[in-house]
Amino acid sequence: MGRLKRIGIFVLLGSIVAVLFSACQQRSNDQRAGYSMGRIEQRLDDFAETHITYDRSLLDNQQMEVMKNLYLAAVEMDSLFLEQVYAGNEEIKAELHRTQTDKAQLTLKLFNIMFGPFDRLDENKPFYGNQPKPLGANYYPADMSKDEFTRWIEAHPAVRDSFTSEYTMIRRQNGGLVALPYSAYFHERLAKAADYLRRAAAASDNPSLKRFLQSRADAFLSNDYYESNMAWMDVRDNTIEVVIGPYEVYEDQLFNYKAAFESFLTIRDPEESAKVARFASYLTDMERHLPLPDQYKNFSRGTESPMVVAQEVFTAGDTKAGVQTIAFNLPNDERVRQAKGSKKVILKNICEAKFNTLLQPIASKVLSPEQLRDVTFQAFFNHTLMHEISHGLGPGIITVNGHKTEVRQALKETYSTIEECKADVLGMYNNIYMIEKGEFPASFRKQIWNTFLAGIFRSVRFGVNEAHGAGNAIIYNFLLEKGGYEYDRETRTVRVNYDHIYDSVKELARLLLTIQAQGDYQAARELIDTYGSMTETMKDLTAKLEGIPIDIKPVYEFQEQQQSAQGGEAR
Repeated sequence: MGRLKRIGIFVLLGSIVAVLFSACQQRSNDQRAGYSMGRIEQRLDDFAETHITYDRSLLDNQQMEVMKNLYLAAVEMDSLFLEQVYAGNEEIKAELHRTQTDKAQLTLKLFNIMFGPFDRLDENKPFYGNQPKPLGANYYPADMSKDEFTRWIEAHPAVRDSFTSEYTMIRRQNGGLVALPYSAYFHERLAKAADYLRRAAAASDNPSLKRFLQSRADAFLSNDYYESNMAWMDVRDNTIEVVIGPYEVYEDQLFNYKAAFESFLTIRDPEESAKVARFASYLTDMERHLPLPDQYKNFSRGTESPMVVAQEVFTAGDTKAGVQTIAFNLPNDERVRQAKGSKKVILKNICEAKFNTLLQPIASKVLSPEQLRDVTFQAFFNHTLMHEISHGLGPGIITVNGHKTEVRQALKETYSTIEECKADVLGMYNNIYMIEKGEFPASFRKQIWNTFLAGIFRSVRFGVNEAHGAGNAIIYNFLLEKGGYEYDRETRTVRVNYDHIYDSVKELARLLLTIQAQGDYQAARELIDTYGSMTETMKDLTAKLEGIPIDIKPVYEFQEQQQSAQGGEAR
């Protein structure tokens, strides 16, 4: 009997070991689940490698020394953003480096494009492993719900500002939640970036750039970005235009509260910048012309709003992840916008790359043939300019239920989609206004409408879970419903109805601006749920785009030069 018991025990232990081994094996397999090698290759093909050059003659030797240090500071933004995206990113990246299979190496290439194992073009589905991406990225505990966050603030009202700050990480501590400043949480890397910024400042002979770089270095360590954002607005008479720090909140899909680290390293194009500078004088007129009751219009914002056309030299962090940015309008701090306005920077070499590689081929597939001739680079470039100008128009600081707040906080996770949609709609609306003001010829009208319509199908291919793609889906579906666009089922093409397009655009602009002015979260949610999806005609049209890259993957001449000088690949 004893022997039988022992045999039974051995059998039981063996079963347990087998189950544990199977579970471990399953976990190991799960870690390596995700896309097939063929699908990885297909996704890599969606990003057309594009060599991005710059005009070296615009920089003297002293400015080149500034640029070298700015580049090294920018590289730190890559590391910071990688951690903000997902808690497991460093471990996954190390594992892919260690695994010497063809699939692992291709997966690593896609990982580097996406800044993590999640497909930014397909609702953040995991292409490596099977873990879903937390809505709050790594800004919050992965198991924290929106309700838990809200209840904690309600129970501890003194922490509201730190919890909703763009510059804190939320973590669990002693059975509760705590907000940790970026300056403390990322101290080592921010101190390193600050050191490079101070070296760049020391090498610069431009007082305004020097002041900004020193101020931003201080901000990395103090977590107070207000003064450095103000200083950035004051940078004048300098060829170098640099953005570095935490800015956009798109990665935080839980609340749109937390800012992601990024950097743009650019040089100004003096001729093109001079051409667009005149639009700054129209900002007050544009605000007055908005289809919104006067009580909601924002005439208190600063109107300095410099406009710059630049050549992109290098980018890092949030702006480099997945889809590439063609322009930016910063800073996002509403206090700075109230005091000074915002700076609009259009990246002309990136615009040209996207127009030639993506927009023209897309237009030839989706637009009615008779409207193709009015798809032009100038219209694409001018819409990009007006999109960025329009970010600075409309409601900013608002009153909801008797309390002052920002549109961003009132609209929560819907904010980015509503804001990007607004900027695109007002981009068209304000370009038509510029025709009325005599800045553009009347013949430019059709180019505005047709080029933007083709551009919708460039944007929605980024995924309608992404703010720009979702905003464009809203525009297409709304204008199709209102008669501004017409879909031809026989030819499987879409066209602009010139008789209805302006009124439809104006109606949508009024709706978006009203949502922002009233801080109406429910109305924002309903608009996105009703119009912000891939409808039947959109799916039909995008299906025709197979074989056309979805976006570009920049290969920077400047980075290659720096890596060659350093004798290897920068981290």
